[in-house]
Amino acid sequence: MKKVYYLKTCTTCTRILKDLNLPSEFTLQDIKSNPITADQLDEMKSLSGSYESLFSKRAKLYKEMDLKNQNLSERDFRHYILEHYTFLSRPVIIIDDSIFIGNSKKNIEAIKLAL
Repeated sequence: MKKVYYLKTCTTCTRILKDLNLPSEFTLQDIKSNPITADQLDEMKSLSGSYESLFSKRAKLYKEMDLKNQNLSERDFRHYILEHYTFLSRPVIIIDDSIFIGNSKKNIEAIKLAL
């Protein structure tokens, strides 16, 4: 499978996708207009090892809801990601059995090598 979960309105996501120039066999899913399903999130978790690794602690809601001062479990991370798209660290790129989460330079370089 070759899939990208991203936010069309996120300038960082669009810049990364433009830079990667992904082949046409990739499926792009804008998580705002087409929310991720529980099955999709569970599949991402099976590749990444945890829901926490998929969770964005930089999300505005994370600060507004004061989640940093709560002891969140894997179940909580899953719940919040499914509840609101901004909690998914973006972009998430799946290439076969590999998953790449977030927008760090190191991560983008790893995606380029995987392509």
